[in-house]
Amino acid sequence: MSNEQALAVFENYKIRRVYDEKAETWYFSVVDIIAALIQQPDFQIARKYWNKLKERLKKEGSQSVTNCHQLKLEATDGKKYMTDVATSETLLRLIQSVPSPKAEPIKLWLAKVGYERIQDMADPARSLDRAREYWKQHGRSEKWIQQRMMGQETRNKLTDYWKNHDIKGEDEYAILTNIIHQEWSGVSVKKHKDIKGLKTQNLRDHMSEAELIFTALAELSTRQIAESVDATGMTENSEAGKKGGRIAKKARLELEHKTGKKIVTGENFLPPAGSRKKLK
Repeated sequence: MSNEQALAVFENYKIRRVYDEKAETWYFSVVDIIAALIQQPDFQIARKYWNKLKERLKKEGSQSVTNCHQLKLEATDGKKYMTDVATSETLLRLIQSVPSPKAEPIKLWLAKVGYERIQDMADPARSLDRAREYWKQHGRSEKWIQQRMMGQETRNKLTDYWKNHDIKGEDEYAILTNIIHQEWSGVSVKKHKDIKGLKTQNLRDHMSEAELIFTALAELSTRQIAESVDATGMTENSEAGKKGGRIAKKARLELEHKTGKKIVTGENFLPPAGSRKKLK
C-alpha cells in the first residue's frame, strides 16, 4: 500500500490515520475513534471497549467488523504495531453502535477530513495554507513558519530522490533519515525527541529555527552529494547521508564554538504545563 501517515485531531483526541494513494482513501485507527466517542483518554480502556464491541458485532454478523483492516501504526512508545483501521464509510456504521453525545460531531468531522483531502489533491496549496494557519494558531512566528516550510520542501526533494533510486518503504526512509540526523546533531531522532520530551509529536514541529536550518542543510547536502554520484540503494545513499550530515555538523560545531550555545536543546512548543521550556 502506497500511503502517508498523519495525525488528525478531533477536539483533544489524536486520531492516527493512513492515506492510501491508490484507493484515494483515508484509513483511521478504530480505537482512536472509539476513545473520542466515549471520551476516554486512557488508551487501554478504549481498546478494551473496542474489543468487546467487536465481539458483539461479530456475533450479530455485522459487516462493519469484516470491513476493518489491520495496518502498522505508530504507538505512544514510538514503535509500530498492527492496528485495526477502517475507512470513514465503515466508521460511520460503527459509530451507530456506540451510544455517545459525540457521535454526530465525529460523523461531521470524518466527512470534513475526507473532503479536505479531495480538495488538497486538486489544489495542493490548500494543505500548505492549512498547515500555516495551524502553526499560527499554536503561536509560531512567521519567521519560524517560513523556515519550517522551506525545510519541508528540502525534505520532499530528498525523499523524491530516494523514491527514484531504489529506497523502498518507510523503514528504509527512517533508517536514512536517522543516519543524517545522527551525523549533524550528534543524537538519533529518538534521542532528540526524548530530549524535547516528545512522544507522538512530530519532531520538526518542535524544532527551533536553528535546528530546522541545520536539518535542512544536512538534507540538502545529502541530496546534492547523492545526485553527484547517482547514489542508488541503501548502501550508497547511506554513505551520501553520512557525508551530507557531516557538512551540517561542521557548521553546527563552528556556530556553537562562536556563540557558546548548543543547537540541539530540550526546548519545544508543548503546552506550558509541561516540564520543558516553551520556545519563543
